[in-house]
Amino acid sequence: MLKIVCIVGILLSVLFPSTLSAQSGQFVRNSYRKLEYKIPMRDGVRLHTAVYIPKDASPTQKYPFLLFRTCYGVAPYGADAYPEQVGPSVQLMREKYIFVYQDVRGRWASEGNFTNMTPVTSDRKPSVAAHTAPKGKVPVGQLTPAIDESSDTYDTIDWLLKTIPTNNGRVGQWGISYPGFYTIAGAVAAHPALKAASPQAPVSDLFFEDFHHNGAFVQMALFAYPLFGVQRPQPTTKAWFADQFIDAGTQDSFRWHYELGPLTNANQYYKTNFFWKETVEHPNYDEFWQKRSIIPHLKNIKPALMTVGGWFDAEDLYGPLTIYKTVEKNNPGVYNTLVMGPFGHREWSNETGHSLHGDIYFGDSIATFYQRNIEARFFDHFLKGPGDGKTGLPEAYLFDTGKKEWRTFDQWPAAAVQIRPVYLTTEHKLAAQGGSGNKYEEFVSDPLNPVPFSEEKTTVDDFTPLNKYMSADQRFASQRADVLTYQTEVLTEDLTLGGLIKAKLKVSTSGTDADWVVKLIDVYPPNEPGHPYLANPKKTLGNYQQMVRSEVMRGRFRHSFEKPEPFKAGEITDVNLQLQDILHTFKKGHRLMIQVQSSWFPLIDRNPQKYVENIYKAKSDDFSKAIHRVYDNSVIELPVLK
Repeated sequence: MLKIVCIVGILLSVLFPSTLSAQSGQFVRNSYRKLEYKIPMRDGVRLHTAVYIPKDASPTQKYPFLLFRTCYGVAPYGADAYPEQVGPSVQLMREKYIFVYQDVRGRWASEGNFTNMTPVTSDRKPSVAAHTAPKGKVPVGQLTPAIDESSDTYDTIDWLLKTIPTNNGRVGQWGISYPGFYTIAGAVAAHPALKAASPQAPVSDLFFEDFHHNGAFVQMALFAYPLFGVQRPQPTTKAWFADQFIDAGTQDSFRWHYELGPLTNANQYYKTNFFWKETVEHPNYDEFWQKRSIIPHLKNIKPALMTVGGWFDAEDLYGPLTIYKTVEKNNPGVYNTLVMGPFGHREWSNETGHSLHGDIYFGDSIATFYQRNIEARFFDHFLKGPGDGKTGLPEAYLFDTGKKEWRTFDQWPAAAVQIRPVYLTTEHKLAAQGGSGNKYEEFVSDPLNPVPFSEEKTTVDDFTPLNKYMSADQRFASQRADVLTYQTEVLTEDLTLGGLIKAKLKVSTSGTDADWVVKLIDVYPPNEPGHPYLANPKKTLGNYQQMVRSEVMRGRFRHSFEKPEPFKAGEITDVNLQLQDILHTFKKGHRLMIQVQSSWFPLIDRNPQKYVENIYKAKSDDFSKAIHRVYDNSVIELPVLK
């Protein structure tokens, strides 16, 4: 029961994320009237849609639409059932829009069948209104027969414009996490009335985020599979998947995942789960995953975009950064801005007063600043204002997580970046010059004694990997013999890194497969004080090793994600990985540290270290110890911002 309550709470926070109160709930009922519709798509499938119209809307007081499409349900259901809040923030709710919430096809009260990350097939803009077709018939002519999230968004907008009175002819769309995917998909072959879209923490490619990182399985996401792998028998307003969650019998996440053993043992829980079966049968980046990536389709984008993310988002960091950069590259001239704050997953949508991530305090009311000064300004300009792109917002609005302040940039990556290589020496130091490649540091990696991803005890009820690990103290890992640690001398001046971190390792292993984890860490000075908002008021941050960025590479994919290959025991080989962008100032008196390890459990599943064709089908006796070596010509490329 606890697990079900947790999941339901998460779904509500995704839909109506800002701070809830009786006062705001009364405002919704007093200021909006709610209507529910079944909107027909071009193939006759009808999608359940809730529309909240300002009560003062009239022929002389028209409002734009703000659309939210989701697979998580648009509760509360019923024309007389109102949520505590509508819209992405209280600010926008009070400014008033026609807020539209829709269950995507195959989910909750909508008809049709559900597909995870529906492949994009309608890259050409439809030209015939969907609802003009007889039920089950698709118009001919210039209309593509493709059915995907882009076409469903197009058809929904077309219906709304022609059916809901007192609209001003403009539409915006927003969504966080999975709804962020639906938002960016709606911008592909977009309806002409879609003027502004804000994909926030958008899922973009499940082989590189959420369920995988560079092909390595995010094992802590195992408990989320009922949400995405169970078809409902018919449209419903009830959580049809609720009885499919694993009854772990313990709250100790590490213990449960460890005792599970090889991933093949998870089959007993998900015998009928279609998404788990798809995951198991597609261990490589094959056509199945490639078709579900939105990235190749981000061309000819017409709506203005504001992509939003959190620097400490444990689920979807890859998505916002990759979407922004791809749109920027493929669509010169389109309004395209990036916002990255000091947040975990979706935390910018909920003001907590004191902005913390784990032990790190960044300031007060940072989410409110974003909602009022960035998000509201974006939608107001394009949906109510001149819409000429002169928003007063920069190209990139990014938070420096070391200086703890917002910064603006005319482009991202910034023009003033210089790449500074630092090498991993056998003296455990980071040096400006590398070695000959003949020296190395080595460690024993044992699947039966994996490196934990977190010192804190995590629970099986965590919907996704614990956000706090993204900035957590790494001293527990530094003390382990199977974690290599390298650091600079004490910095004599501030060092600001802004952009993509690249690790280029020279490694060997006594086995035939291995994972490689690289972590970038900010080491605080011994006299660093605490702050008033620490859970333990007596705690200080002296010698704290704050993780700033980290990533894993499944070694079999070092040359190709499509065609994995084993290591040759003892042979030196390259393993290159990207740690994603950062904007972080390492302050004078601090140190910069790099850690390298080969397990990160149970965030990431254990590598057998013996090459098998499919790790999801590995047996217990496939797992073995291995000796891994990291050579002194391994380098980390740091983007130094001048």
